[in-house]
Amino acid sequence: MKRRDFLATSALGLGALSLNGCYREENQIECKSINISRGKKVTLKLATSWPAHFPIMGTGLDNFAARCKELSGGTLEIKVYPKNILVPALQVFDTCSAAQIDAFHSGVYYWKGKNSAFSIFGGMPLGLTSEEMITWMKFGGGLELWRELYGKFNLYPLIGGSTGPQMGGWFKKEINSLADLKGLKMRIPGLGGEVMQKLGVNPILLPAGEIFTSLERGTIDATEWVGPALDQMMGFDKAANYYYTGWHEPGSILEITFNKNRWEKLSSEHQAIITAATEEMTGTMIQEFRYKNAKALQELPKEVQIKTFPKEIMDAAKIALKEVLENESNKNEDFKRVLQSYTKFTKLNMPWDEISTKNFLNIRS
Repeated sequence: MKRRDFLATSALGLGALSLNGCYREENQIECKSINISRGKKVTLKLATSWPAHFPIMGTGLDNFAARCKELSGGTLEIKVYPKNILVPALQVFDTCSAAQIDAFHSGVYYWKGKNSAFSIFGGMPLGLTSEEMITWMKFGGGLELWRELYGKFNLYPLIGGSTGPQMGGWFKKEINSLADLKGLKMRIPGLGGEVMQKLGVNPILLPAGEIFTSLERGTIDATEWVGPALDQMMGFDKAANYYYTGWHEPGSILEITFNKNRWEKLSSEHQAIITAATEEMTGTMIQEFRYKNAKALQELPKEVQIKTFPKEIMDAAKIALKEVLENESNKNEDFKRVLQSYTKFTKLNMPWDEISTKNFLNIRS
């Protein structure tokens, strides 16, 4: 046998032993089967709540799908379907739960009607930043609770990105007092919407594609969305001139959620690839939002006036948030458990954050 052929044959043989979990001990070879799916192609259908190739969130998902295919050597293909192609934007949860699609990408707070506890996983008004939220979920028990509660709907969630701190919204008129909020129709989801409702606002839930038209035509008086990069792309600066700094979503979490039965049937290799790709997407998304928001802030039209909500409103918002959390905890044991976990981590984290991040930012400024 030629040396080249011998080396090739030896490599293949060693590879086969490795893939089948074989090892040698005291001159005996024992083999354990490992589930390897390299030769078997798997195709998954994933629906989103965003338009096709929507900047940052949508393109981040496109890159996620490409990475899954690349890392799997082509054996894992995730087909991304934008909103309304397979499923309407806000029906992806139910459709995936019913196993009509394999997975979806969306915002967790959209599903508070299923279980109010889901709102906490999406982000808390006046609460944790993106980095802190992800730390709580991965190390403070949040992820285990999220998967437990989603499991009741036959779903398995993973963190699928984060927006970083969001702006407080676009308003057609200046907000100088609590009285200016009374009766205002505003697109705002999640716990932030519940707080604003207690302040007299009429919160409305709208998917991305309907917000600008509603604001322009006066169907709504105000809207929050994300930050300067996506807000300007959506054209909100053409429909409203007052742009308020944020408090309601300091660290919103997005999700890539799978039908639980479908997830469990995936090989451990494909599960690991998906998990790694979601981690990569989340980090990249946070960084991209920061860069593009900073850049877009400099490009806002001169007519746009950046404002901060008056102290009267923020003081009332803190009281309202406390009432919302207490009411939901009394009504929903799941909400109470998740809030306890969230609060426990917040108390652990806050002293360190005060002497590190907050102190440094004060010095730097």
